Parts: sequence; C-alpha cells; structure tokens
Amino acid sequence: MQIKDWYAQLRKPAWAPPSWLFAPVWSVLYFIIAVSFGYVFWLAFSGLVSPWLALPFALNLVFNAAFAPLQFGLRSNALAAADITLVLGTLIWALVAVHQIAPWVVYANLAYLAWVCFATVLQYAISWENR
Repeated sequence: MQIKDWYAQLRKPAWAPPSWLFAPVWSVLYFIIAVSFGYVFWLAFSGLVSPWLALPFALNLVFNAAFAPLQFGLRSNALAAADITLVLGTLIWALVAVHQIAPWVVYANLAYLAWVCFATVLQYAISWENR
C-alpha cells in the first residue's frame, strides 16, 4: 500500500484538515523557520550569544525532520505522536530561551507554534482512533 493510500485509510477526526492543506502550510512555516532559526544559529556561531541558545532550535529541527519518516515511513502513529510532542516541547523551550534576546523570533514563530499545537492534538486523535 502506498503512503498516500495508507494515510487516506486512517480514521481521522471530522475536524482534520484535508491532506492537500499540509504542503502549503508547511512551505510557509519552513520559510519562517529558516529565517528565524537561521538568525539564532548565526547569533550562536558568531559568539554573540551562548551556543547553548541554539540547542532547542537544533533539537526542534531534528524532531521536525523525524516526523514524516516515523509517521509515513514506519507508519507508526504512536512514534509520530511521541515525536510531535518533542517538536512542541522543543519549540516552546526555544521560544522561551530566545524571547529576551530576539523577541521578533518569538513573534515570527507564533504561527508555527499554533500549527504544531494543532498538529499535536490531531496526531493524538489519529493515534487514538487507529490504535
């Protein structure tokens, strides 16, 4: 069974957005992430802030990148639910860590935060309905 077919056959809550919406939303969010996270990495690697400030941002990228292989490659709703929780946790950590230094990074990522909150609830609902 192909990935698209596998995901389509999963039970989803009535409020789940259509599959076609995910690509454009993530395209916009990835642009925001590239600019804002890139700025934080530049600050850290330029020695303007502690390199530790970049840690939650780096972890967020790792967990974000792991989601699709876990959800669609391994077809594991449970691992995807655990991973999206880590995406949410590291994003909150990152935004709290940077808010005093670069508040615009927090504001720029509010849409990302809102989407990840929504995606977390959605993933838990899908995981529950397909257990």
